[in-house]
Amino acid sequence: MGMGMGTGRGTGAAREARFAAAVEAVRPADGGGLSVAAVDLVTGGAVSYGDRAFVTASVVKVDILLALLLRAQDAGRDLTGQEREYAAAMIGRSDNDAASALWDGIGRAAGLDAANARLGLTRTAGGDGTLWGLTRTTAEDRIRLLRQVFGAGPVLGEDARAYARGLMERVVPDQAWGVPAVADAGTAWAVKNGWLPRDATGLWVVHSVGRVTAGGRPCLLAVLSDGNATLAHGVALVERAAEAARAAVAG
Repeated sequence: MGMGMGTGRGTGAAREARFAAAVEAVRPADGGGLSVAAVDLVTGGAVSYGDRAFVTASVVKVDILLALLLRAQDAGRDLTGQEREYAAAMIGRSDNDAASALWDGIGRAAGLDAANARLGLTRTAGGDGTLWGLTRTTAEDRIRLLRQVFGAGPVLGEDARAYARGLMERVVPDQAWGVPAVADAGTAWAVKNGWLPRDATGLWVVHSVGRVTAGGRPCLLAVLSDGNATLAHGVALVERAAEAARAAVAG
């Protein structure tokens, strides 16, 4: 695993080395894949570990949502009632049928890739045909996408960003794992998780991306993992890695 250098207050080689050591300490000995990125939205402090691409599973549903919102914005229209229904189901309870309908609506991979290019992503590529869950991405591209939702991005208007934030803040309780586990007590959070057993190996892809308040400041976190023996093992790994990232940017 490679690691990227962070920027912002309190960063530097020593901080990155501590972060890398903390992530290495939670990685399983069996060699499952793990990549983590985080940024403090107040100080700009950022850390990253690992730069390989992963199959997205359902974290791509945020990309699908933003591509939909961009199409509507370009056309000068609001989302239709059907689109809102699909978007709420796709993000709130990770409904796959809703995602497939919107995937078709945005023009599948070509539409996703065009939207993501406008949003500043550089290493995300849409899945073939109907297979949106086999889109590939990196942790740092997840942070780039989250910045478009939770920062003052120049591409999407504030109404669209607020709509996306609202959906990510209202996921069903049994999907409130991963990034939310490291939020300051009593604070709001926003999340989209992804999980997928791979047919060839029986091992699990488990991801979590979102926004939390950590150490009193808003932070964006992205944790991508694969090669997990079970979903539960993957969730535990993701939460340990998210804590390492939270400590690194909020400490």
